[in-house]
Amino acid sequence: MEVYLVQHGEAQPKSVDPARPLTERGRQDAQRMATFAARLSLEVEQIRHSGKTRAEQTATLFGEALSPPGGVVRVPGLAPKDDVQPVANALAGESRPMMLVGHLPFLARLAGLLVAGDPDCPVVQFQKAGVVCLAREGDRWLVAWILTPEMAGA
Repeated sequence: MEVYLVQHGEAQPKSVDPARPLTERGRQDAQRMATFAARLSLEVEQIRHSGKTRAEQTATLFGEALSPPGGVVRVPGLAPKDDVQPVANALAGESRPMMLVGHLPFLARLAGLLVAGDPDCPVVQFQKAGVVCLAREGDRWLVAWILTPEMAGA
């Protein structure tokens, strides 16, 4: 089983727009990454996001490119400072590939918990609009691959 962790694309500063939507560059990077993921035949059952504007916009672009059967949905527990343990527990019960679109430090802490057993242990460097694939083998998670906007020509 794979889980794809996606940090939202570049967002407007809070001083420009408190809702923090994607910048034009953020939208372009996320669109290129989503298109590239589709060309790689990446398949996910569902794309889940935090509900924050920048994550929702990024998730929607990936959803348009990947057409997950379970759709693109807002779920609680993916905000920047949320506890990662409930999401890790929920992933233990999943059998189909999922994409989580969210924020730092949450994504880095989730990856640390899944891979190293410690949310404070950095195991991967996230980039805006980048994709980190974690693969579960038995009861262990491994970093399978990382895709950055630069690799997709963004």
